[in-house]
Amino acid sequence: MPIPLLALAISAFAIGTTEFVIMGLLPDVARDLTVSIPSAGFLVTGYALGVAVGAPLLAVLTAKMPRKLALQLLMGVFIVGNVLCAVAPGYSWLMVARVVTSFAHGSFFGIGAVVAASLVPAEKRASAIALMFTGLTLANVLGVPFGTFIGQEFGWRTTFWVVAALGVLSLVGVAALVPNKHDSGPSNFGHELRVLKEPQVWLALAMTVLGFGGVFVVFTYIAPILEQISGFSPHGVTLVLVLFGVGLTIGNTIGGKLADRALMPSLMGILVALAIIMAVFAKTSHNQTLAAITIFIWGIAAFATVPPLQTRVVEKAKHAPNLASTLNIGAFNLGNAGGAWLGGVVLSQGHPLDSLPWVAAVVAVVALGVTWYAARLDRGGQGARAAAVDAV
Repeated sequence: MPIPLLALAISAFAIGTTEFVIMGLLPDVARDLTVSIPSAGFLVTGYALGVAVGAPLLAVLTAKMPRKLALQLLMGVFIVGNVLCAVAPGYSWLMVARVVTSFAHGSFFGIGAVVAASLVPAEKRASAIALMFTGLTLANVLGVPFGTFIGQEFGWRTTFWVVAALGVLSLVGVAALVPNKHDSGPSNFGHELRVLKEPQVWLALAMTVLGFGGVFVVFTYIAPILEQISGFSPHGVTLVLVLFGVGLTIGNTIGGKLADRALMPSLMGILVALAIIMAVFAKTSHNQTLAAITIFIWGIAAFATVPPLQTRVVEKAKHAPNLASTLNIGAFNLGNAGGAWLGGVVLSQGHPLDSLPWVAAVVAVVALGVTWYAARLDRGGQGARAAAVDAV
C-alpha cells in the first residue's frame, strides 16, 4: 500500500467522524444549547446542504489548483470549521460552523479519489480508492462511537476539539506524504454540464437522494430513539452505534459485489429490504435486544445501497465522470439533509419518535418506485436499439 493512501484514509476518517458523530451527541447538544431535539437535528440538515452546495462550488474553484495544495486547503477549512464548532456560544453559531466544516467534505473526497487512483497502476485504482474510503467506513465503526463516548464523558465540545486535532494530523500527513500532483489538463466544464440534459442522470441522482434519504430520517434521531424508546443508557447507545458501524462496513462490501453482478435488480432488492427493516424497527425499537439486532441488519442494508447508487450515476454520466462524482456526493448529502429535515418536521408535528421508522419505510418505497421506472426506461432503450439493429 502506498504510504500516501494512509494520509488520505486518515483524512477520510476525520471527515466521516465529524459528519456522523453529531447523531450520537444530539441529546447532549440539545440540552446544552436549550433547543429541542428536532432543532438539534437540523444541524445534520445544515451540514448536508453545505456539502451539496459546497462540493460543486469548490470543485470549480480548485479545478486548476495542484491537487496536493487543494487537499491541504480543504483540510485547513475542515480544521477551522471544527474549532468553530467547539467554541460555538449558541445554536446559530454552531449551525454556521457545521456548514463551514461541510464545505471541505465533497471536494476532498472527489480530489482525494483522483489522487489515490494516480498513486497505483491502472489495474489497482479501484482498490486504492476503496482503501481511501475505508477511512469513512471506519469512522462509523470507531470514530462515531468513540466521539460519542468522549462527548458524553467530557462534553460534546471536547469531541470537536479531538476531531480538529485529527484534522491537524491529516493536514500534516497530506503535506508530508502526498506527492505534488497537477491536473492532467483543464477540464471542459461546459462540456460536462451537457450531461445534465440526460433524464437518466437526473433519475439516478433522485435514486441516490431518496435511497439514502430514508436512512437519515431515522439515523439523525437514533440516539434519542435508543434512549427514550429502547431504554438504553448513553453508554449503551455508544455500543449500539458500534454495531451499526460494523453493519455499514459489511453492507458496503456486499453492495459492491451485488452491483457488479446485477446493478438495478440488486438495488431494487436492497430498497425492498430497507423498507421492511424500517417497518420492523418501528416495533423492535421497544425491546433492547431486538433493537440492537435490527440496527445491525439495518446498517448492512443501508450501506449496501451506496456502491450501486454510485455506480449508477457514473454509468449514466460516463462522458462527465468528474462532474458525476461530485454531484453524486451532493446527492447523498441532499438525501441526508432531506431525511433529517423530514424527521424533524414529523417530530415537530407532535408525532412520537417510534413513528420515524414508518416514515423511513415510505421514503424507501418511493425510492424503489423511481428505481423501477429508471430500469423500465433502460429496457425500453435496449428494445429500441435492438429494433434499429434488426432494421439494418
